[in-house]
This record gives sequence, C-alpha cells and structure tokens, in this order.
Amino acid sequence: MTSTTDRAPLVVGIDLATAEARVAVADGTGQVVARGSAPLAPPRRPGPGESEHDAGSWWPAVAGALRGALHGLGDRVVAVAVSSTSGTAVLADGEYRPIGPALLYDDARAPAPERWDWLLARAGARRVAQHAWHASDLVVAHLTGSAPATDWSHALKTGYDPEARRWGPAGPAAALRPEVRAPASAAGTVCAAAAGATGLPTGCSVRLGMTDGCAAQLAAGADRPGRFVSVLGTTLVVKGASEGRLDAPEAGVYSHRHPGGWWLPGGASNTGGGSLASRFARSSWADLDRRAAARGPATTVCYPLPGVGDRFPFAAAGARELWSAPPADEVDAYRAVLEGVAFVERLAYERLADLGAPLGGPLRSAGAGGRSAIWTAVRATVLDVAIVGSATAETSFGACILAAAGTLHASLDAAGDAMVAPAGIPVAPVAAERAQLDDSYGRFVAALDEQGWLPWRR
Repeated sequence: MTSTTDRAPLVVGIDLATAEARVAVADGTGQVVARGSAPLAPPRRPGPGESEHDAGSWWPAVAGALRGALHGLGDRVVAVAVSSTSGTAVLADGEYRPIGPALLYDDARAPAPERWDWLLARAGARRVAQHAWHASDLVVAHLTGSAPATDWSHALKTGYDPEARRWGPAGPAAALRPEVRAPASAAGTVCAAAAGATGLPTGCSVRLGMTDGCAAQLAAGADRPGRFVSVLGTTLVVKGASEGRLDAPEAGVYSHRHPGGWWLPGGASNTGGGSLASRFARSSWADLDRRAAARGPATTVCYPLPGVGDRFPFAAAGARELWSAPPADEVDAYRAVLEGVAFVERLAYERLADLGAPLGGPLRSAGAGGRSAIWTAVRATVLDVAIVGSATAETSFGACILAAAGTLHASLDAAGDAMVAPAGIPVAPVAAERAQLDDSYGRFVAALDEQGWLPWRR
C-alpha cells in the first residue's frame, strides 16, 4: 500500500556550482527524499586574474543530475528552482547556446557590472548574441524553452539596483539584459524537451532562485532580521538579515534584497578551513582537535591567511598571515589557527553591528568546520554567544525552499518556517577560557590595526 506521505508533492532545488551540478528533492516538510549530482568541466584559469567556465557543460550536467535524482519521483514534482554562483556571466544566442566561455565570479578582467560588455567585445562578429545571462538564467531557459526573466539576487553583481528596482548605467550589452523579478517568482513551466532530458514532468512550475550563498542562508534559517549564519568551509562566509540595506565596500559588506522587503547583508573572508588545510594534513585534524581541546587557549595570536589578500571584514589586497610569536608546538599552532578564524568571525560581526545589524539570539553555523566540536566551542567563547548547527544549510536545499514558495506554501517565509528543521543543541561559550580569549582578541585587533587594515576603528 502507498501511504499519503509516499505520494506527497515534491519540489526540486538545483545548485549550479563550480565543480558540479547538485540536485535535492524535498517534500513540503523539508524532508529530502533524493539527491543527484553530475560533474562540470573544470574552470580554466589561463593567466593571473582569469577565470572562465565552459558554459556548454552546464545544461548537460544539470540534466544528468536531475535524471539521477528523479528516478521514479518525477510525476510528483510540482516546482523547481535554480541557484548558481554569484557574479558569473555568460552571453547566449537565440537558441540559448552560450557564446564562448562564461566569466566566473572571481575573474578580475572586468568589473562585475561590465562583464557582459567585456564578453560582447571579445565575441566580436563570430556569432550574434541575443541574451546576457547569469548561469542560473541559462538553465532556466533550457527548462522552460523560452528566454526567462532573472531574479534580483543573481543580478546584484551585474549592475542591478534592487532598491531602485532598475539596471545601472547602460553599456554595449544593455539591450541584451533580462527583465528582473523577485526571487521565487514564476519563471515559466517545464517544456516537453526539458522533461524528456531530465525526468521532470511537463508543465511543472519553474521558479526564480537566488545566488548560492543566499539560498544556503535560507536553508540555514537565517532569513529574518537578527538571524545570522556563519558558513565555515574553505572560506568563512557570514550572512544574515536586517531591516535596512547595509553596504560597506571597504569592508567587503554588501546586501541582497529578500522578497519580504528586508535585506541580507554579509561578506566572505579568505580565512577559514583553507587556513588549516594550508598548514596541517587533513588526516591529522581529528587528533589535533582532541589535543587542542585538552590544551586550552593558544600561547600565540594568529591571523591565519592561506594566501595573499583578504576581502572581509576588511579589504586589503596585500594582507598576509600574521603571528605574534612562534607557536610552542604543532598543537599550539593548530589551536592558534582555530582561534584566529574565530577572531576574524568576531570582527565581522562587530563590523556588521557598527553598520546597524547586531546579532540576535543563537548564531547558526554551517559548513564542514562546524563539525569540529572544539572549533565550535572556541568560536562560541570568542563571540560570547551560543552556536547551533544546521544540517540543511546547503544551496540545493535552499533552492527547494524557493521552489516551494507559491507552490507548496503561500510565501517564502511560510516555506522556510515549514521546511527548515529546528536548530540542534546549542554549544555554549566556555566561561573558563573567556577572559584569555578576550585578551588574545584585543591583541589580534591591535596587530591588524597596526598594519593599517582597519581604518574604521580610528
């Protein structure tokens, strides 16, 4: 016998990332019932500041990931939404084929608002460009069989002003830019060709998405003013919600607009898990976690930067790793890096508070770094706030929430309330270590200020 739950309607979230396309299939309660993925062509970085992607690999990978996830489930899907990397730009012809490679978010050859102009100049007369799109738009075009509107989240870094609700200054590619609508708006329905390629049902709703970071933020439940999430992966990303728009380019802070009318400020630091990976073998992390927990606070203060330059909570192209003194041993060095990333996180929240977005209540945490018990405890102590993990803070699940808005649920808020699981058990600050870590944080800030990286503190 098939239960009602077994036949419940489903939504699909697509995450078009850099290395692969990922798909999640979920019901209206947020239970993920299937997943799929398919590799993408690797990025090409032929020279300094150059970062391109084979946009022709996007749709085949998305279609393959959908087929893998939807086996036996396609007839239950009522809606699908697409999220992709922020700032990735591509030109397409009248048959929705990409013209040349896409410029990835980290390509430095043209400012983000001028990327389509740059691509148009490079394309020349080889083929006639008819569409200036983001990565998500190209996928939506294949899903619907028509040229779609874009959402104001993906359009933020290509020159759209979500407050004034208009595109910025016109360049050579201005006539190719798409109409812009709110995330979660209807973009069309799945066409017969896309249904045959993916396993999605013909006629199911296609909804506009948000950028990968914003979708993951929705999935973590950091979607109302005062709620914030730190995503601790290779880098440290801090995102949250505020009543007003917060932008501070000198600190790497920018704001997306939520369809509910509030704003989603945040930024991304180059510190994070990559700071550990550049110094310690991954196979040693579990043992070092255990020994660092027993050792207590580090004897030295570290600003752990794996490369050169940082972008949040301060912008300093020449920033380099700093140590107040050599560590006593490997465990001391490991603990200092854990603390240093936590210090960057605290500085980020202090900067956001200065701009008008104080952290309220428990801090949500996601990413691989959040699975380290000692790192979470260090961060809670440095921040002096309880930290709760989030098992659902991933882009494909956030896209599921966007797909459910207006289909399974009346609004994006209602979809988030119904689908995001309650937070886990909070990790509280360690009172016995608070004073020492406060002192280390003061030394950390003084060291950065001495380098001239924190002008707002003067």
